[in-house]
Amino acid sequence: MLKNPRVMPYHRLIVLVVAANVAVGWHAVASGGWWTGQATALTSIETVALVNVTLAVVVRQQWLINALFWLATRAPTTWPLPVRWALAKIYHFGGLHVGTAVSGTTWYLVFAVSLMYDRLHHRGHVSVPNLVVSGALVTLFVVMSVLALPPLRARAHDMFEVTHRFCGWAALALAWINTVLFATTRHGGAYALLTTPAVWLLTVATVSVALPWLLLRKVRVDTERPSAHVAVVNLDRPTQPLIGSTQMVSRRPLLEWHSFANIAAPEEAPGSHRMVVSRAGDWTAEFIDNPPTHLWVRGMPTAGMANVAPLFRKVLFVATGSGIGPVLAHLLAGEVSSHLVWVTRNPRRTYGALVDEVLAAQPDAIIWDTDAYGKPDMLRLAYGAYSTFGAEAVICIANKNVTWQVVHGLELVGIPAYGPIWDA
Repeated sequence: MLKNPRVMPYHRLIVLVVAANVAVGWHAVASGGWWTGQATALTSIETVALVNVTLAVVVRQQWLINALFWLATRAPTTWPLPVRWALAKIYHFGGLHVGTAVSGTTWYLVFAVSLMYDRLHHRGHVSVPNLVVSGALVTLFVVMSVLALPPLRARAHDMFEVTHRFCGWAALALAWINTVLFATTRHGGAYALLTTPAVWLLTVATVSVALPWLLLRKVRVDTERPSAHVAVVNLDRPTQPLIGSTQMVSRRPLLEWHSFANIAAPEEAPGSHRMVVSRAGDWTAEFIDNPPTHLWVRGMPTAGMANVAPLFRKVLFVATGSGIGPVLAHLLAGEVSSHLVWVTRNPRRTYGALVDEVLAAQPDAIIWDTDAYGKPDMLRLAYGAYSTFGAEAVICIANKNVTWQVVHGLELVGIPAYGPIWDA
């Protein structure tokens, strides 16, 4: 039952966070007395709202993500498979982001309504500026939440990204204004700010948001185009990134960012690393047709989903098309015994010398040419390779439909399987 995609860890985390917030709300109504007496417990409501918002921000922090992956993959391969199976689901942490973001938005709505109620009934000290700022803040959170709904995000991803960024920054600024107004109006003086939990929560959220931007850099890139479908980008950076990590890159840093897997550079090109960009939309098409000389990078390389591989003795990698990018990083590192199934159109003509690197790392790889043999039954192909190789787990990097077909199909028959969940 727990292997059904509807109850995968990502969804369970959302439900867990929402249930915890419902429990807090029940306590506030039933025994906390937050809406009784001479005034509403506005400080408590604001604090709960900000705890959720801060957690929603921090759980997306690159340093925290790397730490979570490092901690989860410390388990030795001698541990029971069910334990390692569960630990490898660490990349579902996005459920915490969604749960806390939705809960924080709801609590801020409760806070704004409570402010209005107290103002109209002359309870406590509620200023008009506090009401206005709280209303604007709630509006921003609601807009961000609505545009983040999967159907809307899929249809208008650029709008989602820009809205999430600029509304997020504006909401953070308004939260600071709201907190300062609220604390000084009710308690007065700078000391009230220093003793208000909301101030420290906002400090943590602000630092978390600012850190990646403090590491914003413009780097020189050299682009090779094996075909009109693919570009191999060499980034001139002296430090080799974490194996299997991803890096955010942009041509217009305020408007759009795209994440690609880092691949170690060949031995003859030290001091750089590579990314594989395939034609999959307007941005990538423009990139391949008119490659830039420089790219902006932000933050630090962040552990990718496939970084759970060391938890298993033997891993089957299943990739389609440019999914070979993140997989190749692990194949070249040789950190775990692995086997590869790669399904793509005319691999030699499309990816050029990358095919040689794949075969050098995996001489027995199954490379399925869809131009020659058509599209295979991916679930059947993955299961056959899993059984033949004797793998403990399967990691699939493909488009959404194929990934879910393979991952959920294998999980339902008791095979540990992992793939992207497109939660951001």
